[in-house]
Amino acid sequence: MAERSRELDAEVAVVGAGPVGLSLALELGLRGHSVNVIEQQARAGAQPRAKTTNTRTMQHMRRWGIAERLRDVAPLPRDYPTDVVLATSLFGRTLALIENAFEGAKRRDDRFPEAAQWVPQYTVEAVLRDRIASLPNVSLSFGTALEDVVQDESGVTATMRDGGAETTRQVRAAFLVGADGARSRTRSAMGATMEGDHAFAHNFNLILRIPDLERHPPERRAIMYWIVNPKSPGVLAPLDTRGLWSFGVLLPPGQKDMPDGEIIERVHATVGRPVEVEILTRDVWAAHRLVANAYRNGRIFLAGDACHLHPPFGGYGMNLGIADAVDLGWKLAAVLEGWGGAELLASYEAERRPVHLRTIEEAVANYSVLSQHLLKDSLDEDTPDGERARAEVGEAIIGSKTREFHTLGVVLGSRYERSPIIVDDGSSPPADHHARYEPSAHPGCLAPHAWLSDGSSLYDRLGPGYTLLRLGDAPGAADAIKAAAEAAGVPLAVLDLTAEGLADLYRAPLALIRPDQYVAWRGREADAHALVDQIRGATAPKNERMAGRAA
Repeated sequence: MAERSRELDAEVAVVGAGPVGLSLALELGLRGHSVNVIEQQARAGAQPRAKTTNTRTMQHMRRWGIAERLRDVAPLPRDYPTDVVLATSLFGRTLALIENAFEGAKRRDDRFPEAAQWVPQYTVEAVLRDRIASLPNVSLSFGTALEDVVQDESGVTATMRDGGAETTRQVRAAFLVGADGARSRTRSAMGATMEGDHAFAHNFNLILRIPDLERHPPERRAIMYWIVNPKSPGVLAPLDTRGLWSFGVLLPPGQKDMPDGEIIERVHATVGRPVEVEILTRDVWAAHRLVANAYRNGRIFLAGDACHLHPPFGGYGMNLGIADAVDLGWKLAAVLEGWGGAELLASYEAERRPVHLRTIEEAVANYSVLSQHLLKDSLDEDTPDGERARAEVGEAIIGSKTREFHTLGVVLGSRYERSPIIVDDGSSPPADHHARYEPSAHPGCLAPHAWLSDGSSLYDRLGPGYTLLRLGDAPGAADAIKAAAEAAGVPLAVLDLTAEGLADLYRAPLALIRPDQYVAWRGREADAHALVDQIRGATAPKNERMAGRAA
């Protein structure tokens, strides 16, 4: 690979410098690989896009060394509650309260090392760019558009145009990844199409400056205020503590914009009283349920919105794309380093697509119940009828909307089943549930987290390659697996945690953890060479030979 890399402009070309493309570049760059990221847009503007960086993504931020930095620059203070209030107006009657949405409370939790963070996507991107700036092997080019892609047996040639230049230039890379969003040029170039349901409805998102809310904020602080009233059903969310707010509503069928006067009237109804309003920006977007029919064509891959789209209800979108970047990133690195086999890159779609489908169904279910679906007469009346209406709507909210904000079963509980690089041990996986997360070392699951006796997180002890956890007595097996990995060039470290009492949590004396913190295998003994060949994608699955006998 070293000889070929001298002929390349970069080992990997990434199209798109949003959070997905930046995360992929960072994952590869920290592993020592050269990356060229191109982005057509300036990536500037007031629209926050995603606002939830979930617990899983924060684990990656921790691994990349930027979790604390992201919390420091987040516009809301660290002690800001991550609650969701559903009310008749911002200063009206509360109908329901959902506490600790997305597991954002800043407290120690045995299940994960990092709480979620409420922060606009543009801030996430800025922190990622700053981290990338410290890596000399990663370059970012803004104002550059992808025009064409041609691949051959040894690499990919991408034709690009800088700004309004009359001439184009070419970049040669071993692989190219399209993280270029819903209108992906890369997807078109590789011949893939999106399949599913287009445009359920048009949504209108506004960024507003409301100075009165800086001087007189709501008594109960929250990251979202779902407003349930007939004049202006929608969602109002603070972007900082200085009067900057996001306001989202559903547009009537056929309507693509809203006059300023109507916007002001709706904001007044949402707040519950007249306030000064400055409209900073407006954006119309459509909710889809779409998945690409292929995530790969030879040396070209898709990630993020380029291969899956869904309604942004549940805080999944950006986080799902960053998880794509991590999964694909370590696998591309393995192939570039020479130890990853043919099945390794094939496992990207095999692993990620089922997770996408499951998560999309959750987002669509959340999108089926919006503020306007919760309306009821007399909600704001100080009467017995009003009390009954509020009680009924409150009960309906808890029954239908809680799943949108308590999502740990999806965020941490999604697993890789029937993956060619996971060794099944014959045990039953934990049951799927959107909220309940049952830590499990069943192969394909996220490695169960634990705080160690010295106060550190288990995840902080996992290396950039594979980590073999020694949790109990398994004579000779760890040494054999370590030797087999060395023979195949697979980076593997043995971490002896026998004194930590984790064997019961992992239900095995040995557990092999992938670079992305998922369990590849667990057991007491194995055919070490066959095991290593499967987890690095060098052979087709042979689970019958390699299944470890659990303790």
